[in-house]
Amino acid sequence: MTESPGLSVPDDCASSDGDEESLRPGPLWRHALWVAAVTVLGVGLAWVNASFRLGHDEYGMPLAASGHVRPYLMAWTATGLAAAAALRVVAARAPLYCPEVPVVVLTFMGTRLSLGFRPEPPVLGAMTAAALTAVVIWCALARPRGIRGYRGRRATSGERGAG
Repeated sequence: MTESPGLSVPDDCASSDGDEESLRPGPLWRHALWVAAVTVLGVGLAWVNASFRLGHDEYGMPLAASGHVRPYLMAWTATGLAAAAALRVVAARAPLYCPEVPVVVLTFMGTRLSLGFRPEPPVLGAMTAAALTAVVIWCALARPRGIRGYRGRRATSGERGAG
């Protein structure tokens, strides 16, 4: 009874309706673990995909080209970490729909293309910039809608609970 309705914060993560668009609060270690796991998933899937093929060489994307793999894996791991961190920061402050999807898809596609064709550094930089731009756009589209929409939902849910 001593709490004012404006200061109470609902726990949207504990909702049982399975809403994927909710706040993701929590301790820093959980955010860091999520960022690392999503990045490793995207890069790892691409690396495994580049390691084998079921069809002939003339069909589809080539296997990993000859040369060093490590610089491309490190470049896309860094890109994935930056993208996942940006998405997680926005998801912790505003409802964001499926923040893991852009990270996994973009790191998978970038890593797989890089391992298959071994682009030069300027092309790799352009691919990285395109991936990060896509993540920034994903965050920018969710951020304004999420803040206004979430505050509106909080106010209406607080009024319903008080009556």
